Amino acid sequence: MARSTRVFLPETPVHLVQRGNNRSTCFEYLGDARRYLEFLDEARQLHKIDIHAYVLMNNHIHLLASPRRDPEGISQMMKVLGQRYAQYFNKHHHRTGGLFEGRYHACLIGEEEYLFACYRYIEMNPVRAGLTDEPGKYRWSSYHANALGVEDPLIAPHAAYLAVGQDPSARQRQYRQLFESPLPPAMLDDIRHQTRRGHAFASEDFRTRLTNQ
Repeated sequence: MARSTRVFLPETPVHLVQRGNNRSTCFEYLGDARRYLEFLDEARQLHKIDIHAYVLMNNHIHLLASPRRDPEGISQMMKVLGQRYAQYFNKHHHRTGGLFEGRYHACLIGEEEYLFACYRYIEMNPVRAGLTDEPGKYRWSSYHANALGVEDPLIAPHAAYLAVGQDPSARQRQYRQLFESPLPPAMLDDIRHQTRRGHAFASEDFRTRLTNQ
């Protein structure tokens, strides 16, 4: 079966998911996660990608990212990142073969409502997985930067995030309030479904405009 064509647009956020091959572990030790974030930082700078949110889980990764100019920068970033980290992981854990599934999942994110739902979906992943009862207690997540103001060189705030408050403290407070209630199950299902299919997580109007481009 032919692969579906990915659609990326300049300055338009994308939800990216990369899973371990056969759901295998991607991070054995703390040093592995640190190394992955270092590689991500280098790759996003090289290919001019802004990272708005992320979470590293035991056997998969979620990213919310926007290409600044060249939409193909997303694919280039993911290729370099996957290759470098797999080489590192195999060397340090005395293994061979592919670490990640052959193809990462990706979907465009539409209007502000959908963007903030994706922020929450990503950073609440450890809570839904039962690893913690609060997103702020999980170490490998952008929640610390977006909600608590902890400096993270990886994170470039999206324009919609910057618009929720007049200063960092106000933005963080408004952002934390988003996490006071869970995402509706239907929205969780929609994010997962559209990401797996590579379709936009957006309104019908956004999808129609995308189709007509």
